Amino acid sequence: MDVAAVKSRNPPSLSLLIALTAAGPLALNIFIPSMPGMVTTLGTDYATVQLTLTLYLAAMGGAQIIIGPISDRFGRRPAVIGGMLLFIAGSLACAFAPNIETLIIGRVVQAAGGCTGMVMSRTIIRDMHGMDKAASMIGYVTMVMVIAPILAPTIGGFLDSQFDWRAGFHLAVAYAAVVLLFIHVFLGETHKGPFRAESAGVMFLNFLGLLGQFRFNRHALQIAFSSGAFFAFLGGAPYVSINLMGITPAQYGFFFMFGGVFYMLGNFITGRKSEKWGAKRLITLGTSIGLSGGAFLIVVFTTGGLTPFTLFGGMAIIALGNGLSLPSGTAGAVSADPIRIGAASGLAGFMQIVTGALASYIVGLLLSDSALPMIAVMSICVTLAFGIHMTGLWVDRRSGLRTEH
Repeated sequence: MDVAAVKSRNPPSLSLLIALTAAGPLALNIFIPSMPGMVTTLGTDYATVQLTLTLYLAAMGGAQIIIGPISDRFGRRPAVIGGMLLFIAGSLACAFAPNIETLIIGRVVQAAGGCTGMVMSRTIIRDMHGMDKAASMIGYVTMVMVIAPILAPTIGGFLDSQFDWRAGFHLAVAYAAVVLLFIHVFLGETHKGPFRAESAGVMFLNFLGLLGQFRFNRHALQIAFSSGAFFAFLGGAPYVSINLMGITPAQYGFFFMFGGVFYMLGNFITGRKSEKWGAKRLITLGTSIGLSGGAFLIVVFTTGGLTPFTLFGGMAIIALGNGLSLPSGTAGAVSADPIRIGAASGLAGFMQIVTGALASYIVGLLLSDSALPMIAVMSICVTLAFGIHMTGLWVDRRSGLRTEH
């Protein structure tokens, strides 16, 4: 395919990219209310059923580093269509799974296909726009990554009560089929070419090339550690708030919504102000707010003022900062190398999930009778995110770089 053919196709709308992004997060949580019922109907135990969630996250992280380079080599449109077909195949395998083994395999395939939308949406946006405009659009797209997981359990619980646990997977198939139809009609190729026929070894070297670029690392590590604070909270907050503070699971769900609301507020501000304020300023503001959220949690813990309100309030401050910094940081990471935009998108996403999973694991390993391990890991993460960004600004000043597009 040549460059002329690429430019002849219409770029996708923002609403289509949002719908594409929603597939993976929606499938992640829609079956959670049905997990206890799966134990009985599939004749297994809860720990094995839990693998359908754990391996989904692992596959979502691992597949990102493959999808990006594939899109650089063959184009965004083939990668998106292939990913959605894979998502549909995995969802069908889950919907008709006769045993837990088939269900687990289906979930891995579903995750590999579902993360395509997450990687390709930000890649396509960066294909079409400069860094500041890309940050604005990514801000709107990433809002769905909060809304979809929040709404998915409610939808899944309703479907399970009206039908059975398989209904959520049937809905995933139907949703993906509709999105795929719109993709086929409206998604044009945005890769500006040339399409490089690279081997797997060369694609691996591309990752090494990106990891050797300070411009990529400063943004990729910033979003990884900013996200790490949130994942650390996910790994420890249920134990701290329910087991140590004595709130109910229903109350936990209510308090948890505040973080989602503040994250979406940050995304909304990014979408509205990114082109005017610039990506660097938004990252500075976001990481500074995140740092203040970590400091707030340390103060209330050391002064004995840690309550569910102050705990989730501190997380809401960090979530607001993440909503401001993550879209712009993501735009910066995928802008690091104009030839490897897809690879950069996939590698940055992989680093984000791996860092988050590690932060969550450390918190779970250290928690006992105090919230200190969780607060410490969260504070370390936001401090590193802020420090990495400020180091990047210092390097820019030393090199005389004033703007980044």
